[in-house]
Amino acid sequence: MAAGSALALVAAAVCLAFAVLAPAVFGDGATLESVPDLVKAMYLNIESFPCVRLLNLSGEIGCSNPGSEKIIAPIVRLTKGSDQLVQPSTVLLPLDQMSDFFLRVSNDPEFHQKVSGVLIESNGANNNLQELSPDRKFPQDAFAPYSNRSHDWNPAGSGIMWNRYDFPVFLLSEESTRILQKVSEKNKKTDNGYKANVAEFDLVMQTTKAQTHDSASCLKERSCLPLGGHSVWASLPPIKNGSTEHHKPIILAITSQDSASFFRDRSIGSDSPISGLIALLTAVDALSHILDLSNLKKQLVFAVFNGEAWGYLGSRKFLQELDKGADSVNGINSLMIDQVLEIGSVGKAVIEEYPSFYVHAAGNSSASKKILDALQRASKSLGSDNVKVKQAASSNPGVPPSSLMSFIRKNMSTSGVVLEDFDSHFSNRFYHSYLDNPANINSSSIAAAAALIARSLYILASADSVVDLMTLNTIKVNVSLVEELIGCLLTCNPGLSCGLVKSFISPSSSSCPSHYVGVFLDDPSGTQFPSYADDTSRFVWNFLADRTSTSAGNKSSCTGKCGDEGEVCVGAEVEAGGRCVVSTTRYVPAYSTRVKFEDNAWHVLPANSSDPMGAVDPVWTESYWNTIGLRVYAAQDSTYDWLILLAGLSITAASYCAVHVGRSYISKVVKRD
Repeated sequence: MAAGSALALVAAAVCLAFAVLAPAVFGDGATLESVPDLVKAMYLNIESFPCVRLLNLSGEIGCSNPGSEKIIAPIVRLTKGSDQLVQPSTVLLPLDQMSDFFLRVSNDPEFHQKVSGVLIESNGANNNLQELSPDRKFPQDAFAPYSNRSHDWNPAGSGIMWNRYDFPVFLLSEESTRILQKVSEKNKKTDNGYKANVAEFDLVMQTTKAQTHDSASCLKERSCLPLGGHSVWASLPPIKNGSTEHHKPIILAITSQDSASFFRDRSIGSDSPISGLIALLTAVDALSHILDLSNLKKQLVFAVFNGEAWGYLGSRKFLQELDKGADSVNGINSLMIDQVLEIGSVGKAVIEEYPSFYVHAAGNSSASKKILDALQRASKSLGSDNVKVKQAASSNPGVPPSSLMSFIRKNMSTSGVVLEDFDSHFSNRFYHSYLDNPANINSSSIAAAAALIARSLYILASADSVVDLMTLNTIKVNVSLVEELIGCLLTCNPGLSCGLVKSFISPSSSSCPSHYVGVFLDDPSGTQFPSYADDTSRFVWNFLADRTSTSAGNKSSCTGKCGDEGEVCVGAEVEAGGRCVVSTTRYVPAYSTRVKFEDNAWHVLPANSSDPMGAVDPVWTESYWNTIGLRVYAAQDSTYDWLILLAGLSITAASYCAVHVGRSYISKVVKRD
């Protein structure tokens, strides 16, 4: 009987230990019917957006776990009144403290050592921030075609996105922000000293594991890939290959399609640069309704560059392809480019009663002045719409950060201007921040820019001949198209699942649009039929091919190539199949001119004197990773675990002694009987 009592005591001890050691669960205490149910209840997966590791020729930026293991640390909300950490912690950080916090981390090694990871709160609709820009005050200043690099184009810039952080950083969704704030409050109120809610970070970068800390070494060891994607260009009307009669001077209208951010998948870029992209697409749509464009003295060509936020990858590669006479630019060459009009940030021009745009010219050439004159004539033609065009201040050092810099550095005599919604400083106070979202732009500003661009291009293409005022006044933009493009390219609902996009492509992602350039995966030789071009590039290609096309003789549906020369297949991805049209629309690879794909791998090339911007090209790459994850759960302090272990051992020893004593006692009683 004593032996049975001892076993019961051991069983009770085990049950007690399990009850104490079992982690707290999240949820409402619903019945757990399986191991997956238990895991789901114990661990809360957090919706979030990571900061990842990027590399260049001189080092690294961005975020990563410091080693090859997951990071686990208790969650502490840091406020301005309590800015000290007593132990390595996961810092839950209000958004308005982001810039100051990361600047402090970079300058305070002792504080840095106590930061295990960072979770940035989303402000959501209740955003009271006046400014937040993680980029520098002069973005990509090394590429400027002038010596004054001290001008603050971006006064809100903190530069924090260009530093290296050896700890994981995630931006929380709005729902996750509310959850983590409650979790941190529980940690703050807990006074028993042994139980805490912790965050577990899985942000292990392959370059960290491989010890490759720059682009040259990581490409050699294949632990990274170069940043890149696909640019698109098209002509209106289409150019006949090999026909000398179509070798007219080119009016080149350009814009960019990619943005950047501290957080890889939240590179929205509503004002900078997507407002310019939407304005250009809307202008092309307006011009597509004009008849007899082939009678104009100059050829209209539109180009949408990718990778501009990371060393002007698209524009520089486009110019290199022109020099090489590559198939991707068949039909045009650099000598044919007469004037360049770039559409920059145009989403915030409505400040007072009417939109005001600023023209930043490259030099004082007569051709650049003609572009300004065309813009002002177009403005006057809009009459009651009151779209104002002003010349940028002469005190500016030159053109602002823009793709036009690539053209000027290539040829200092380039005649070009950049149309912007600012004069000497960015009006966008959230430049390259995830807060550069649809709330940061005005659709009427974009529509006004589109009308201005469409009429200006018509005037420029007419050259010195008398402009047909009747035709000019018929050029009107579709305002509803502007609204539709904003919904498709910038919002989560409908996002890229909108009807306009799905009429051309089958989107690869149903998540919220993000305009990060991504990486160039493999052999770029198959440029015109890329298997992995991103959704935005494929949509832009199809949209431009459709709007700049003339009907083809072959009306049959297509799913890829068309039979006749000069024809392309628009809408090849949609279920019903596409249609062949006559259009000069091409993909152009967009990646660094300093890398080459050879022997099934990427290699860094030495700087070339024929590529003036190559010498300052950082050659950006992105690390591989296996998985990225963030979850939260309750955990005991290891000291308490040791106490439980000691208590268990003590109970076991006492139980053994009780069994031994009990057996001795029973033996004595039996002998007496």
